[in-house]
Amino acid sequence: MLLKRPPSDAFQGLTVFSPEHGVLQVQQRLPKKTAATTVALDLFDEAALDLESSNQGRTWFVKEVVLTARHTAIGRSYAALRLACELAALVARNPVHEESRRAVADLLHSAFTAFARGAAPDLVWLKSIYRFARDEGYPVAQQWLPTLPDDLRAVAQHLLHTPLPALAEVSPADLRSAPILHGRLADYLRGHTEILLE
Repeated sequence: MLLKRPPSDAFQGLTVFSPEHGVLQVQQRLPKKTAATTVALDLFDEAALDLESSNQGRTWFVKEVVLTARHTAIGRSYAALRLACELAALVARNPVHEESRRAVADLLHSAFTAFARGAAPDLVWLKSIYRFARDEGYPVAQQWLPTLPDDLRAVAQHLLHTPLPALAEVSPADLRSAPILHGRLADYLRGHTEILLE
């Protein structure tokens, strides 16, 4: 789940991402106090949803929820929570091409898992934004990386092309480069892509 709106009446408004359909706006009936078996969805939850619509898909209602993963540990770190929310909002506001939806679903799963497991938030954020742009078909490796100074490009290639679990022992200097690289990548994306960063 990407976004959660304030509840109104008996429903909670949610923005979810589906590998099959992309971003969907759904309504979940708020559980009654006696309904302890109802699963109330929360931010970053992964779930199988059974949805129904009474108006040709303009509004979807949750019939059934099977929770598959809950990333509550993200909330233990303010930096992780802030950047996980930014990633969720980024995906929610950008239409994802049909052929990229599975890759974006995988990205969300791996990023939320990494945030929850305590990986360096700036590093997870950098890798997520890079991967999102790449999976949407933008030539970030071919166009953006060559614009970086040699020393920064070497750090970027190491950080971006090494899986997160293998970066557990990243040097403090490389870690300090992640926000700088994110700033440079954001400038490139604003100038050369249609991705809405904010």
